Amino acid sequence: MDGEERRRAILAVARRNGSMEVAAVAAELMVSPETVRRDLRVLEENGLVRRTHGGAYPVESAGFETTLAARTTRYVPQKARIAAAAVELLGEAETVFIDEGFTPQLIAEALPQDRPLTVVTASLATAGSLAGREHTQVLLLGGRVRGNTLATVDHWVTGMLTGLVIDLAYVGANGISREYGLTTPDPAVGHVKAQAMKSARRRIFSGIHTKFGAVSFCRFAEVPDFEAIITDTSLSAVEAQRFAQLGPQVIRV
Repeated sequence: MDGEERRRAILAVARRNGSMEVAAVAAELMVSPETVRRDLRVLEENGLVRRTHGGAYPVESAGFETTLAARTTRYVPQKARIAAAAVELLGEAETVFIDEGFTPQLIAEALPQDRPLTVVTASLATAGSLAGREHTQVLLLGGRVRGNTLATVDHWVTGMLTGLVIDLAYVGANGISREYGLTTPDPAVGHVKAQAMKSARRRIFSGIHTKFGAVSFCRFAEVPDFEAIITDTSLSAVEAQRFAQLGPQVIRV
């Protein structure tokens, strides 16, 4: 197995499992850990993985995106804390946009049930979880359904959003960086997110620490566009301060 084949195999393991450990992959491929670490450096330089202590996890790109089902199994306690903190910033909002993805779904489920709210979403999972609430009106944006995330996209969705003025948008992303802003692998998803940003008076980003520094294919927003960024404490205080210097309040929970 040459170097290129080995790197493809390492990347395949990371994408299949959501992460990989150097020692385990070295044993599987019958190479030294240092060889795997060298390969990971190459993969990271090409924007395909992010290295961690003892391993790496894949970066979502135009050629790879995790499924909604996979997202429901990873970093669940951290995502639940992020969702609770996001809802604390609801304020007096009466109309709320909830993005696709698992963390936004947790935000939706944590919204108060004792006051009238209108929730606008492209996520079938979020719409289904809120549909039975007495005081919540759900507006599901219609369009083509993406199988990976069970969310709607394309011009039907953006057209509906264009005609709305929304008090608060809870927005997610596949990557957020100070240099490239907020990115997502799919152009159709990027268009929906960009229009939601335009239609909202206030915007809050929520995402776990692995999103930070990651860069995907389509940029749809810049860091200063948000009033707040909410993540978990695995994002270092130093890095959080760097993002805060661009304008948003950065909350680590």
